[in-house]
Amino acid sequence: MAKILQIETATAVCAVALSIDGQTVAIKEESGQNLHASNLTLFIEEVVSAAGLTFKDLDAVAVSKGPGSYTGLRIGVSTAKGLCCALEIPLIAISTLEMMAKGFLTANKDYKGLVCPMIDARRMEVYTSIFDEQLNVIEPISAKIIDELSFAELLKGNQITFLGDGAAKCKSTLSSGNALFSEVNFNSAQYLSTLAYEAFKRGDFEDVAYFEPYYLKDFVVTQSKKQKAQQS
Repeated sequence: MAKILQIETATAVCAVALSIDGQTVAIKEESGQNLHASNLTLFIEEVVSAAGLTFKDLDAVAVSKGPGSYTGLRIGVSTAKGLCCALEIPLIAISTLEMMAKGFLTANKDYKGLVCPMIDARRMEVYTSIFDEQLNVIEPISAKIIDELSFAELLKGNQITFLGDGAAKCKSTLSSGNALFSEVNFNSAQYLSTLAYEAFKRGDFEDVAYFEPYYLKDFVVTQSKKQKAQQS
């Protein structure tokens, strides 16, 4: 049996799950600002215990690799790498957007259309990708500034469901009748279960020493108005 610990910290959600052969058996998650550093290791301990296992029973660690929050991804990936090194088990990395799309499709098995997960990247920009109902990539991952013409060609002939913390702010802009919006949050480690198990069976593992999160954009340090005033 493949016992995989799963970590999702790419957004404001701090989530940990444990799956056995692709089936989620335990989960702990909470949403809020600045939760990851203080809660992640505690959540991991609780989930492993809730599953009736010890850390030595784990066969792999899977992590949501991004894109998403720079700080959240750094904390999640660093924790996953540390566990893999200590336990001498493989690391599996799954696209955060693919995880979100998988969650939606799992919850809506009869859905026929396209799925567009969105992660908020400030202002009207989002990290996004588009998948079909078989989870095939229709548009690759990119950072997009959303306006009235975004996805216009695809929306002419396809129903697209937009989801994630970046989708709500785009609702008034994407006014096509084929644009649907899901209010359900699919940023959850439980939706890594099937994808992580498939990767485990393929032997699709990362180099623990060199693996880095998929930030998509460089991290930019911004100054507060107070700091700017002090420097002037």
